[in-house]
Amino acid sequence: MPLNRPAEPLAPGPRGATQARRWVSTVCEEIGRSDLAESAELAMSEVVTNAILHGRPPVTVRLRGTRDHPRVEVRDESPDPPRPPHTDLEQEFQLEVATFGRGLSIVAGISQAWGAERDGPGKMVWFEPAVEAPRTPPPGIFLGFDDDSDEPSSSGEPSLVVHLLNVTTEAIHATLAHGAELRRELRLLAVAHQDTYPVASDLSTFFSALARDFRWQLGGDTLHQALVTGLPRLDLDIKATADSGARFARLIELYELADAFCRNERLLTLARSPEQVVFQTWMFGEFVRQTAGADPMPWPGDGPVPLSRVQP
Repeated sequence: MPLNRPAEPLAPGPRGATQARRWVSTVCEEIGRSDLAESAELAMSEVVTNAILHGRPPVTVRLRGTRDHPRVEVRDESPDPPRPPHTDLEQEFQLEVATFGRGLSIVAGISQAWGAERDGPGKMVWFEPAVEAPRTPPPGIFLGFDDDSDEPSSSGEPSLVVHLLNVTTEAIHATLAHGAELRRELRLLAVAHQDTYPVASDLSTFFSALARDFRWQLGGDTLHQALVTGLPRLDLDIKATADSGARFARLIELYELADAFCRNERLLTLARSPEQVVFQTWMFGEFVRQTAGADPMPWPGDGPVPLSRVQP
């Protein structure tokens, strides 16, 4: 089964690094991968040292992935990419937590894959511990620190407005959260294991491009206010281009493919629940229908969505 442990907050200073080493050793034992404990402890010390010295609190650790490919994640609130140690203070800190002081180079030397990415206002550094040191240390995979992910990908100008009526606030919030997690996992799978899962690259490109065009509208001020005030349902007006219908029709198909990946444990995000499938089929289907000239059909509630409602 996929691993998805809750985030563990760390104490500040050297106590946090010691806590992280003990935590990762314990979780390796719990998932039956004691063979990874030594490399995971050492890599954890280096990553947490960097987070405590150069990041911003709080610092948390988390285990994701599968038993065959567990991934350790360390998150802090600094948006800056991780960096190797340079100062006497850092060397002194590393001696205090009993590491060798070689920074991220040691993480690369004992990991199958490793990297960092922007995560909201902060960053997340991750690594997949290896049983044996790889013959050639893998390069770090750095995502989101200097890209243009906020720029729309569509070349066309918005020419119409799609009305999403009577939307369940909780359902659309969950859809956005799941979509962000799915894009992240696809992107990591595409760059870290592209030889094993080449289709992940195509999925990642499509999901990311569509998200750049619509996620800020879907998750904008209207949704934020609904969440803050506890409004259970809301209406959203989304600017769209003429090709949006075809893109969302393709999205419905790709989500089904992504769910199959999840069920086979090839993705680290859990497959959608039946309720999520029903809601998203309606929501994405409204783009298909309305860009083809049909009138808006409000979200009917929690019942099944007739196939006619996702067809123009």
